Amino acid sequence: MRLHTALSEFDPLEWDKLAGHQPFVRHAFLNALETSGCATAATGWQPLHMSVHDTCGGQQAVMPWYLKSHSYGEFVFDWAWADAWRRAGLPYYPKLLSAVPFSPVTGPRALGPSGSTATFAAAAEAIVAERELSSAHCLFVNAAERDAFAARGWLMRSDCQFHWHNRGWHDFDEFLSSFTAAKRKKVHRERRRVREAGVSFDIRHGDQLDPPLIDAMHRFYRATFLERGRTPYLNRLFFAELAARLGRALVVIFAIHKGKPIAAAICLRDDHALYGRHWGCEAAYHSLHFETCYYQGIEYCITQEIERFEPGTQGEHKISRGFEPALTWSAHWIREPDFRAAIDEYLARERLLIDAYAADARRHLPFRKAEN
Repeated sequence: MRLHTALSEFDPLEWDKLAGHQPFVRHAFLNALETSGCATAATGWQPLHMSVHDTCGGQQAVMPWYLKSHSYGEFVFDWAWADAWRRAGLPYYPKLLSAVPFSPVTGPRALGPSGSTATFAAAAEAIVAERELSSAHCLFVNAAERDAFAARGWLMRSDCQFHWHNRGWHDFDEFLSSFTAAKRKKVHRERRRVREAGVSFDIRHGDQLDPPLIDAMHRFYRATFLERGRTPYLNRLFFAELAARLGRALVVIFAIHKGKPIAAAICLRDDHALYGRHWGCEAAYHSLHFETCYYQGIEYCITQEIERFEPGTQGEHKISRGFEPALTWSAHWIREPDFRAAIDEYLARERLLIDAYAADARRHLPFRKAEN
């Protein structure tokens, strides 16, 4: 096992051979976060990536890890855990974390042959013990990794997102025909209001973005954070790097009014899914958020024959627009036995609430009964 303090220490082609199709774990995406200064030691994301090599020195498996000095940008909230450590007079930070920074998207974390997850989990446990860290965490793991972490005794935590699934519809109207009449009318009304405001849409991929459009998408992204009184995680250099290096895996849906971009939904894609990541606008238009972030994305998936649309975290308003509940999972290794026992008990109660929430959400889907 080797530890690396920067993704630039890895050969991009060798990394991507292991990474597979999802854009969030490709070398270009993760490296852009570091080279742009968005995910570095200075921002609380100190890289500590792991690699496993064969006896000849060839790279067999890799996994992104970070030493975190806070819990921002993770979307699996452990602030209460950190507070409990503090009240006990113990440091919670730094903690060891495997995740894609600022990206609550389920996918592979251990990149390599089957069995790599257990190898990296054991290495993380050893680092926690050697450095006397509070904990190690792996966020938004897929089903295979969830089972591997659970088999080693990591605590499992669930949450609920809302995803759209393509059932072979030929166009948006056919998709909408699966709704009940009342829900269908609501969507038609929202889309009509956007059209009547004179707003049109222009979908660009990364290889179609010029500097003014990159300026606009970054400006819209910043506006959303600043409106909420928060500091934006990502800078313009990061978006420029994505456009240059990810090409058609970057999808930006621009809302246009009087020839000028006024809003954008920033997404990534692979052959199987569209991932909605960021949204921002410069002017208030009725239903513009729903059209830009959801309906345009659904139309794109239907046209491109993409199986799934994951528009991000939270948002019960997505249910009435055809997004179905989907459980997400994270794995947690807690070094201190008393804290571990308390968190284990808490997570068991939390899982019951999450399961009940997802079941209730499913009862409110807009589809006619035959579609459920």
